[in-house]
Amino acid sequence: MRKVLYLLAIAMLLPSMMKAQEDADFRMEIGGGIGSNFYMGDLNNKMFSCMQPAIGAYWRYLFDHYNSLKVNLTYAGVKGSTEDQENFYPYNPKSGSAADMPMKAKVTGGVIDMSCMYEINFFPYGYYQDFFGHKRLTPFLQIGLGLTYACVGKQAGLNVPVGVGVKYRASKRLNVSFDWAMHFSTTDKIDGLEDPLGIKSSGFKNKDHYGVALLSLTYSFSPRCPNCNKAK
Repeated sequence: MRKVLYLLAIAMLLPSMMKAQEDADFRMEIGGGIGSNFYMGDLNNKMFSCMQPAIGAYWRYLFDHYNSLKVNLTYAGVKGSTEDQENFYPYNPKSGSAADMPMKAKVTGGVIDMSCMYEINFFPYGYYQDFFGHKRLTPFLQIGLGLTYACVGKQAGLNVPVGVGVKYRASKRLNVSFDWAMHFSTTDKIDGLEDPLGIKSSGFKNKDHYGVALLSLTYSFSPRCPNCNKAK
């Protein structure tokens, strides 16, 4: 009787095991996305204000169904103005105090960002929902290190991106994701202004930061399974 039960269990699990092999466990993804960006600095101090378009390209290496490493190259627009701020008095180095007249300035430009981020999925990400517990939909956390180039201020610096996202396996090879990351940069010239209020800077303090949200489509390739692309 016990042997019969074992055989029945194997017969029930066999289709799932075959599907798991077809899932292929792809090593890599490549693709791109579009979205929006806001910056926070001397000419904008409100989150999600002065939104500008953003575009990016992705390459992702999947260690397993939970962990992956993502490299992305992004161009994100930057916009801000003193008109949105009351009584913006810049620092006057000659007098050692605020200037007599409020400053009028605005910026329309962008940043070029190249970041490497580590992603951790909440659920094991996969196409077939089999006995391994793979999920086609999963939220994820991301953190990493990147380079920022300010097109207006013509200055480069480091940034630390921290964010969240959600990804969906639309097919065996197509993935749709939406992610948002706040990039904490070490440059104060994204808007072209450096320390206009005379506040001393150190580390990430009194520096310009930006938040990028992208809706992306990626293509999975390089399967781990040796039989996935077997010639028929």
